[in-house]
Amino acid sequence: MIDEKGKSLGEISNTEALEIAKGRELDLVEVSPKTQPPVCRITDYGKLQYQRNKQERVSKTKQRKVETKGIRIGIRTDEHDIVFKKNQAEKFLKKGNKVKIEIRLRGREKAHQDLARESLNNFTKRIETPYRIDEDVKKFPQGFNIVIAPE
Repeated sequence: MIDEKGKSLGEISNTEALEIAKGRELDLVEVSPKTQPPVCRITDYGKLQYQRNKQERVSKTKQRKVETKGIRIGIRTDEHDIVFKKNQAEKFLKKGNKVKIEIRLRGREKAHQDLARESLNNFTKRIETPYRIDEDVKKFPQGFNIVIAPE
């Protein structure tokens, strides 16, 4: 049994504890029911709930939602553009976001799927920021994509 100031009152029966709590116009809250004997605290239950909710809200704001950013390249994408997109991907990874890299195939390019896979693998090899592959190379009707995430 713990009072509102945090001082231990020792082992007390339930009826005594309830009387003490009523006398102080507070509530009797079971803190840890699994211990033997169970630990109870005399406190204002509304205040306790408010503090728990406040702590939950603070921890929620500290959590950061991971976004998936997209980068789209083609088979015929020029060297300068590849370097630019690589830098973008590295920037996204450093911020903690996942990166979905798509290679789009149009028209007759769809016949060269091996080139598409190769250029996608070459692009991922250029990225210097440490990453792990979240989703391996997948084929979809317009081409291929891969999802990478920061380590």
